[in-house]
Amino acid sequence: MTPKSMTRAAFLVLTALADQPRHGYGILREVEELSDGEVQLRVGTLYGVLDRLSADGLTVLDREEVRQGRLRRYYRLTDDGVAALDAEAERMAAGAGAAKRRIAEGRRAGTDAAPDSGAPPRPEPPTALGLAGGHA
Repeated sequence: MTPKSMTRAAFLVLTALADQPRHGYGILREVEELSDGEVQLRVGTLYGVLDRLSADGLTVLDREEVRQGRLRRYYRLTDDGVAALDAEAERMAAGAGAAKRRIAEGRRAGTDAAPDSGAPPRPEPPTALGLAGGHA
């Protein structure tokens, strides 16, 4: 999986596994925490992402344990997974840096955040003050 094709879900799953192996439910909880609750993966989505990451050589099955009569599969990053996560984090940081620079440049130039359409700025509409203000 190249950094350009990495989905947010894949990025968050890789990030969840960056510090230690985790089982499916642990990954789900970690993804939710990492995204401040914005991303709540469904179980089917998680295992689809894990299947793709495993097929790409970015994650592997670390171990299996039986807990309370249920099988837990723990996944971990491979060296390629660490490299892919690092590359994606760098790509995202560079994009965020470029956005921050553009915002700062726009503020220094006194422009608003609206995209430049190439057209001259629109004049402000006249204000109608009504009867009390003397304008009609």
